[in-house]
Amino acid sequence: MQRTARILIGLALALLASAAAAQQPIIYPARGQSPERQRIDTAECQSWAQQTTGVNPVALAERMANSPPPQQQQGRLVRGAGGGALFGTLIGGAAGGHWGEGAAIGALVGTMGSGMRMRREQQQMDMQQQSMQQQASGQLSTYNRAVAACMTGRGYTVE
Repeated sequence: MQRTARILIGLALALLASAAAAQQPIIYPARGQSPERQRIDTAECQSWAQQTTGVNPVALAERMANSPPPQQQQGRLVRGAGGGALFGTLIGGAAGGHWGEGAAIGALVGTMGSGMRMRREQQQMDMQQQSMQQQASGQLSTYNRAVAACMTGRGYTVE
């Protein structure tokens, strides 16, 4: 389960990084600005964009990287089966002395119930992760638009 969590977190980071790279503006020195001038202008525009939008791309990436991993699910099916077996034993035994049948049916029902809860919880976690990624992508887009506006104002062509 930990491996799955690590894979999901890595995938989220890769998606965020690719979204950032895809949204990052391409800047051309239209007025013959030197590479050094372009580096200075870019740094100043990035600082301005961060102050203006309140978005820090580095902190955003770190927040995504440090998002809580999915909860451990190990043992939940076994606990569900055990609880169901105990309940089934009590009901089956009380209903006519069929302890074994009651335990088997209870274990099956308990396992199924735990499995359904686990799937529902996983779907909720997936939706939360997707929502976080969409929010981060929107914030990054706003930041990049601000950088592009600043660089355009300084005489660069921005795509």
